[in-house]
Amino acid sequence: MGLPEGGVQITTAVDINLNPKSPEFFDCEINKKVSSGDDCGEQETEQVDSDDSSVNDSSNSDGGSDEIEQREIHVDNEEKSGDAEGLRKNGNDDEAEPTEVFHPNPQLPRPEAPPGVVALDTEEAEKIQSSPLIKRSNSSPESAAAAVQIPTLSKFFREKSNSLSAAITKRLSLLTDDNDDASEKKKVSNITEFHLSGLKVTVKLKNENEENEQFKGRITFFSRSNCRDSTAVRSFLRDRKLRYVEINIDVYPTREKELFERTRSTAVPQIFFNEKLFGGLVALNSLRNCGLLDERMKELLCRKCPDDAPAPPVYGFDDPEEENPDELVATVRVLRQKLPIQDRLMKMKIVKNCFSSSEMVEALIHQFDCGRKKAVEIGKQLARRHFLHHVFGENEFEDGNHFYRFLEHEPFIPRCYNFRGSTNDLEPKSATTISLKLAKIMSAILESYASEDGYHLDYLGISNSEEFRRFVNLVQELQRVDISTLSVSERLAFFLNLHNAMVIHAVISIGHPGASVIDRKSFNSDFVYVIGGSPYSLTTIINGVLRNNRRPPYTFTKPFGSGDKRLELAFPQVNPLIHFGICNGSKSSPPVRFFTPQGVESELRFAAREFLQKDGIHVDLAKRTVHLTRIFKWFSVDFGQEKEMLKWLNGYLDATKAGLLSHLSGDGGAVHVAYQDYDWSINC
Repeated sequence: MGLPEGGVQITTAVDINLNPKSPEFFDCEINKKVSSGDDCGEQETEQVDSDDSSVNDSSNSDGGSDEIEQREIHVDNEEKSGDAEGLRKNGNDDEAEPTEVFHPNPQLPRPEAPPGVVALDTEEAEKIQSSPLIKRSNSSPESAAAAVQIPTLSKFFREKSNSLSAAITKRLSLLTDDNDDASEKKKVSNITEFHLSGLKVTVKLKNENEENEQFKGRITFFSRSNCRDSTAVRSFLRDRKLRYVEINIDVYPTREKELFERTRSTAVPQIFFNEKLFGGLVALNSLRNCGLLDERMKELLCRKCPDDAPAPPVYGFDDPEEENPDELVATVRVLRQKLPIQDRLMKMKIVKNCFSSSEMVEALIHQFDCGRKKAVEIGKQLARRHFLHHVFGENEFEDGNHFYRFLEHEPFIPRCYNFRGSTNDLEPKSATTISLKLAKIMSAILESYASEDGYHLDYLGISNSEEFRRFVNLVQELQRVDISTLSVSERLAFFLNLHNAMVIHAVISIGHPGASVIDRKSFNSDFVYVIGGSPYSLTTIINGVLRNNRRPPYTFTKPFGSGDKRLELAFPQVNPLIHFGICNGSKSSPPVRFFTPQGVESELRFAAREFLQKDGIHVDLAKRTVHLTRIFKWFSVDFGQEKEMLKWLNGYLDATKAGLLSHLSGDGGAVHVAYQDYDWSINC
């Protein structure tokens, strides 16, 4: 039908991509012509193009229509009216120029779908393609070559309606959510950890008790070193994650008087809830078994600790003790001022800061108005108390042309970490007293700052502790102590404990050496204590004293030369068990231990058995190989040949490993010995 006179042509162009993510899309151009009057008519032209060819005229077709795989809707409101007029005048669709649609490159990213339009998956697209198409009559000259796909358009409007309904519902729900803000804040987030740039934040959720109650009270308990009951109380409080204050009587001896005044006893442990005495381990177990402990704890948490409760130890304050200056200290002070101390050339060497014995005798006679024999006797007393020594260690003290120097002028003093500027002029305590106190303080440090098995230490916590500060003060008393008075078992425990304590002190002071051979050698040789007037490093303690002056691994010289007075302290026979009681600060080393003089032998056997049962030995029966710690390789001279060593090991293994080792050794076959890798990293 033609457009009547006065008719108005309305052309609208709409470009909608219903499914931008699907490989199928369609092109559809809709032209609507509306005319006024009785003969008004409607003409709709739908033109469909495929991706591969242009549009074909439907008037020349036989009623069939080609399948269309990609579709678009185009309603062009800028279409020139001349095109429509040309179609009207010609009256022949064959003469109409086809509309070309240029599709984007398939390799370019596709645009996102407009709001409310959902991408169709492959199955839905196939259903739409297979659905019947409603076509216009072929007799109509204005009929187009394709038809509108009704299910696709209806789904579009249905989805738009659903999105509008969802928006209205969401808006209404926001009105009700505002009233529930308080309850939402109480909800616990499931996020427990998140990462920022260079920062890791861990969220620790609190339980209801921690949120509702504050820890206002204080738990205090008195303890001693190496006390099983005290260890049990400490472990219980740690397992319950309760804060507590421990007062070790061995570290703070003056607090023992306070303990007696509060409990009328010096037995430990004694637990205090604030100022109230709770009791010992028995009372703690009974209260826990009857289920009343939590109630008492709640009572404690709700009350602030009063001033009359046991006070926690304060860092930096020493216990008041009577200081007894040495009776010869006045004489030493006079000699330090009067003697001509200077460098001298002797035996082709320059000896620094020395004086002759004749000069000292003359100074004593002049200052104290005594005879020469008396002056020589005073000189011998000063040498025995380690105020001065012969520059070459040749004699004690003799009058004549012999040269001596004071302890503070010895060349090894700058490397001594238990010497602070001047000699300790107080009267030396007995070696037994100092050794016992040293073991107690170091045991207290382990109980507070080491793991239960002793393999891991908190060096930072140790360095900041009051126990370590007191230990540093205690080792200064070793400068002039007489170690020769110790018995064999006391000397063994003393040097084992001293070595392990020096390792901790060295790691804190100069750092851990790591795997470097040079750094380890410096660590073992340059960190020195002056003990009884002589220098002792880690290597001289192990190889010189404990191993009877044997050469260290991979060296050619012995620690002590001939005539060295320290040889008097060396053990005549080497006990191989010492290697399991010595810690060098690495992860593959035996754990840190401190020994008692009365039980040092049994404690060493226990240490060896525990270390070997854990990681010290592994038996591979299939390969007939025994894997041992490298300690056996480095100190093989102490353990003997391989057969002797394997036989010796049988006495310190559990039943399983001992049975495997006995089977390998007894069947007559060859047994291979391999050595495990050694981890030199720090044991923290």
